[in-house]
Amino acid sequence: MALDTSEIAEASGDAARRKLRKIMGLALRLLAAVEHRLEKRRSRRTLIDLTDDELRDVGLTRGQARTEVSKSWFWS
Repeated sequence: MALDTSEIAEASGDAARRKLRKIMGLALRLLAAVEHRLEKRRSRRTLIDLTDDELRDVGLTRGQARTEVSKSWFWS
């Protein structure tokens, strides 16, 4: 019961499609993670523009806002 060349090509094509789907899934998750981190960075940077009254409304002091803004965009 030998496989002919078309069956071999079809089997390797399926494996390639599965591998490509897996890589695409990983790439999309990575992109989503970077996008999330950048959104956190944008949010933190808006804190610097808030007035003391606005910061008080969200429960932060000016010092806490400065601390948030100075955090790394990637690691925290």
